[in-house]
Amino acid sequence: MLIIGLDPGLACTGWGIVAKSGSRLSHVANGQVKTDAAASLAERLVVLDRELTDVILTHHPDSGAVEEVFVNTNAQSTLKLGQARGVCLLAIARAGLPVAEYATSLVKKALVGTGRAEKSQVQAMLKILLPGVQLAGADAADALAVAITHANMLGSHR
Repeated sequence: MLIIGLDPGLACTGWGIVAKSGSRLSHVANGQVKTDAAASLAERLVVLDRELTDVILTHHPDSGAVEEVFVNTNAQSTLKLGQARGVCLLAIARAGLPVAEYATSLVKKALVGTGRAEKSQVQAMLKILLPGVQLAGADAADALAVAITHANMLGSHR
């Protein structure tokens, strides 16, 4: 089973795909979709949708998960993040895949054991869980963490 995880952002959305076979996980691919800050919001959302659709069509995941939005102190930033998150949910759902959503604190707890883990702790755990993984960046790392969390949740529901 292939699982795609997405870490939404308007400037940069991370994606990560893991394969689950029994209780074993392995890295398939990861990357980041960056949008041009000079482009209009609509244009940036189109780029995000097109790039995520390409990733899904290339790798054919069976299931997907998206990190939930945390409320920012800046309302404009929160709205833009929510719109990018909507595109992420749409890309997975449009491909006919089941999609789950996980809070950042749950993802951190699933990987590191505490919901207040630092990004560096999450990345260190990824290197243990997915030996040899080359991370495309911090957002891709977060997306892989979301995919792993979903893979583990799928296992606990069966």
